[in-house]
Amino acid sequence: MQASERLSLSDAEALITSAFVAASVPEPAAHSVARALVAAEAEGQVGHGFSRVEDYIAQVKTGKIKADAVVEIQEAGTTSLLADAGNGFAYPALDAVIERGADLALQHGCAIMGITRSHHCGALSIQVEKLGRKGLVAIMVANSPAAMAPFGAKDAVFGTNPIAFSAPRDGTDPLVIDLSLSTVARGKVMNAHKAGKPIPEGWALDSDGNPTTDAAAALAGTMLPVGGAKGTGLALMVEILASVMTGAAFSNQASSFFKADGPPPGVGQFLIAMKPQDDLFGSRLEDLLGLIENMESARLPGTRRATAIREAVGNGIDVPKRYLDAIRPLAGGPA
Repeated sequence: MQASERLSLSDAEALITSAFVAASVPEPAAHSVARALVAAEAEGQVGHGFSRVEDYIAQVKTGKIKADAVVEIQEAGTTSLLADAGNGFAYPALDAVIERGADLALQHGCAIMGITRSHHCGALSIQVEKLGRKGLVAIMVANSPAAMAPFGAKDAVFGTNPIAFSAPRDGTDPLVIDLSLSTVARGKVMNAHKAGKPIPEGWALDSDGNPTTDAAAALAGTMLPVGGAKGTGLALMVEILASVMTGAAFSNQASSFFKADGPPPGVGQFLIAMKPQDDLFGSRLEDLLGLIENMESARLPGTRRATAIREAVGNGIDVPKRYLDAIRPLAGGPA
């Protein structure tokens, strides 16, 4: 069994923040990144949590991530915003554009937000939930370094290009749906590789296009799309919104999120926030969701995520010791 240590969410955030500050990342950006990584870990998205800290810091040290980047937001129209992340972390740019975009959506009924020259944005669920908690329906897409081939081809063109959705609910947490357009998120393959574990068959192909359970071979190959040709069709839609619309790098132009060498990946994110115009939205949504909840053996999307978050808030998270042993010295503490 893998050795782990339980940390409260506040202690986990403080540790990661300290590690980034020690690497010369300004405290506001360090805290933004730490908050997002711990939130991902809390909801069970371990490929977007502690496993990213060493990779991020290595990229800060080589300049692949510009630690002191200043987010610049342009108004592309009355309800359209374009944020330039400046080749820094994605999370401060997301924090800034969502805060302004939410105000626009509440005022005008809708807001469109794009981010360019960005980096890995982790679990999209975290970002759309922010908008859901403000009473807005939200959709977010993001492109990422090429890891998935068009259906029938061998060479990667698309990233795993995730999609997330959130809708506000009366008297309870927002509905949140988050899915990768590959069978699983590529971060799970990297997490398995770091742990020295195989991956299940059906996740990926090696560089020759053959099915593989070897995580290293999978990282050198391509991810399998969800739903076959339909999955790569959706990946193309995401690519157009996240890169063509924002002016960001195409997935096949973006450098790795995991390696410290090379230029900044320069990828993009795209969000739409919508204010429900009908006072009956809440009750109609509950009627629809109730149809699912009342079906035998059915469950709403996001149920496991919500359960994991409640457990993490109450009891903390179990962090593999191999990550803590690497991060604590970076933060100036003992291994």
